[in-house]
Amino acid sequence: WSDADGMQVWRAGAEFTNGHARDRDGSLLHCSHGLRAVVRTRGGRDEIVVDRYRGKRLNSPNDIVVAADGAIWFTDPPYGILLPGEGHPGVSELGDCYVFRIDPSTGAPEIVTDLPEHPNGLAFSPDETRLYVSDTSAALRDDGGGNHCIWAFDVIAGQRLADGRVFAVVEPGLPDGLRFDQRGLLYTSSQDSVQVYAQDGVRVGRIPVPEKIGNLTFGGQNRDQLYICASTSLYRVRLNTRGVQLP
Repeated sequence: WSDADGMQVWRAGAEFTNGHARDRDGSLLHCSHGLRAVVRTRGGRDEIVVDRYRGKRLNSPNDIVVAADGAIWFTDPPYGILLPGEGHPGVSELGDCYVFRIDPSTGAPEIVTDLPEHPNGLAFSPDETRLYVSDTSAALRDDGGGNHCIWAFDVIAGQRLADGRVFAVVEPGLPDGLRFDQRGLLYTSSQDSVQVYAQDGVRVGRIPVPEKIGNLTFGGQNRDQLYICASTSLYRVRLNTRGVQLP
């Protein structure tokens, strides 16, 4: 979508692509449920960044961020192999769901945490000293169980996570995509609104949206426009703040 041209199809047959991020070189990274892989588009061509961990296929990479040091962090829940319309039916070869970090020098993925049951969206704090990960295991439960929360972790030396704790429980609905503004406020999706949280985990605001939200991001020339991907529509709202400039 652009102001000049409106909505256009960039790619058909996208293999159930979910989260996206720009790498340090400007190439586009995708989380592909269908390919069970992190994919890079560069110069009009696609390449697999990673689709296995120690010889075993990933579940279905879901969301992705790039740190200032060039490391790629991504989540790997099971939705693409379990839910019709989210990917292709399959079996988890890993036997669990993890958050991974891809080392920028070796290109090898390493597990950084298995604490969230179904890790989904993720975002670094503005200074990259903390990583926030949404846990949406409640999406596969019809008995009222499962998680619908955001975890916070301390980032050690840019490589490891420590002190995982529940930052906030989001309701109604689920926290999917996560983004920070320059003041350190965290924006996340829910059933009926974008919810906004202060650094102490207290909800300080909400932006009502008339349908269930999946993801969101800051954009515009000044990064003061919040784009919201909901069930059937893309919404945009201009805010009196700016999103964090991603690497």
